[in-house]
Amino acid sequence: MSIWRVLLSILFPPLAVLDKGCGSIVLVTILTICGWIPGVIAALIILNNPKN
Repeated sequence: MSIWRVLLSILFPPLAVLDKGCGSIVLVTILTICGWIPGVIAALIILNNPKN
């Protein structure tokens, strides 16, 4: 995970997970709408997943 991805996930979480699939984008978008911090946490978890 690069520093640019971390900064992007802090500033705009749905954009950071753009290449991870539609489900990830929808999940992070919904969590970001509900609250900024849950969206950031979800984006960082998705980006830190070693399987993808």
